[in-house]
Amino acid sequence: MAQPTTHAEGSARASAAGQDIVLSTEGLTKEFKGFRAVNGVTLEVTRGTIHALIGPNGAGKTTCFNLLTKFLTPSAGSIRYNGRDITGMKPADVARLGLVRSFQISAVFPHLTVKENVRIALQRRKRGDSFDFWRSETVLRALNQEALALVEAVGLSDFADIPAVELSYGRKRALEIATTLALEPEMLLLDEPMAGMGHEDVDRTAALIRRVSANRTILMVEHNLSVVASLSDRITVLARGQVLAEGDYATVSKDPRVVEAYIGAGHG
Repeated sequence: MAQPTTHAEGSARASAAGQDIVLSTEGLTKEFKGFRAVNGVTLEVTRGTIHALIGPNGAGKTTCFNLLTKFLTPSAGSIRYNGRDITGMKPADVARLGLVRSFQISAVFPHLTVKENVRIALQRRKRGDSFDFWRSETVLRALNQEALALVEAVGLSDFADIPAVELSYGRKRALEIATTLALEPEMLLLDEPMAGMGHEDVDRTAALIRRVSANRTILMVEHNLSVVASLSDRITVLARGQVLAEGDYATVSKDPRVVEAYIGAGHG
């Protein structure tokens, strides 16, 4: 496993946040025709931290993530966000509460510019579920300043007028994060943000995640253990649908059960 990188800022966030739990589950379970992909997961994410969900292939990470973001309905257990039971809520309703997911597969409009993509996301926030694609140019132009501020925040100012299809993979992910930030999430859920990236894009995206975590909570599923080590304040390790270990990177990376799970299954 990769060696942890000290990140005092994240530790300070975790310390300052104390036991202020923003997202929690109790006994979270999902069965598919008798097979328990997630089995009794109890999880607590502290406000203001970067929390990673990791595990070997088949551990149940994606299913757990889909349960938390309401794209799957639990077979049993509960999910609470800011103390409110959201177990039976729909994804759009949860997003309105400030719990917003950024997808593993880049979800942008390829033939619109970077600025236009962010502007559409701003329209969604301001106009509810309607994207209002056919609003007048005058109305849309009023959103440009806010859109450009978000574009700058994710390091894409030099690409504002470039069609998304022409961006590198890593910069498309940055654009996707910008469109997610346009919804003003209190908590951001990232599904394998480094998937498919080269080293340069990984470094750029890791720096971006650290920047955008300053005023919000992040929960991410991630396979790149070097990234997990450098970014995460707390880590939950899943194996066979259950919580295997939890703690900071130094703690979980030395846990014999975690080492055995990764050696036995590979972490893909």
